[in-house]
Amino acid sequence: MSADAPPFQQAIHDLYSDHHGWLFGWLRKKLGCSHNAADLAQDTFMRILASRDALAGMREPRAYLTTTARRLLIDRGRRQQIEDAYLRELALTADALSAAGFQSPEQILTTLEALEQIAFVLDGLSEKAHQVFLAYFLDGCSQAEIAQQQGISERMVRKYLTQSLLHCNHALDI
Repeated sequence: MSADAPPFQQAIHDLYSDHHGWLFGWLRKKLGCSHNAADLAQDTFMRILASRDALAGMREPRAYLTTTARRLLIDRGRRQQIEDAYLRELALTADALSAAGFQSPEQILTTLEALEQIAFVLDGLSEKAHQVFLAYFLDGCSQAEIAQQQGISERMVRKYLTQSLLHCNHALDI
C-alpha cells in the first residue's frame, strides 16, 4: 500500500497483512475446515471494517481478532441451530400433511397447472357442456347423477361429454 494512503486504510491493510494468516490458521484448527475458516476470517475482518472505532483503540490485535472471531462462531452456531430446528419442523409438517392425505406443494402446483390447462382447453364450450364435463371428470359424478342435477336426460349428458371430448381433442391438436 502506498505511503500516502489515508490512515484508516493503512491501519486496515497492516492489520490484515500482519494477522490474516495467523487468524486463518487458528480458525482452521478450531473448525477443522479450511473453507469455513477462510469464510470466518473474512467475516472477522469485515466486522472490524464495519466498526471504524475498534481499529483506533486496538492495543492487542490478536486478542481482538480472536474475540471477534469467537463471537462470530457463536452467532454462526446459533444461526445453524435455528436453521436445523426450522428444517426439522418443516420436515415434520410435510410428513404430517402427507400422512393426513394432503398433497405436497409440488403436487398442488402440478394440479393447479393441470386445472388451468383444462380451463383453457374448455374455453369455447357451451356452458352446459362445460358443467357436464367438470361434473363427470373432476367431481366424479355418474351420468345419471349429472342428468338429475342438470335436469336433462342421460342421453343428453353423453352428447355433452362427447362434444366436450371432441372439443378437447381438437384444442390439443392445434
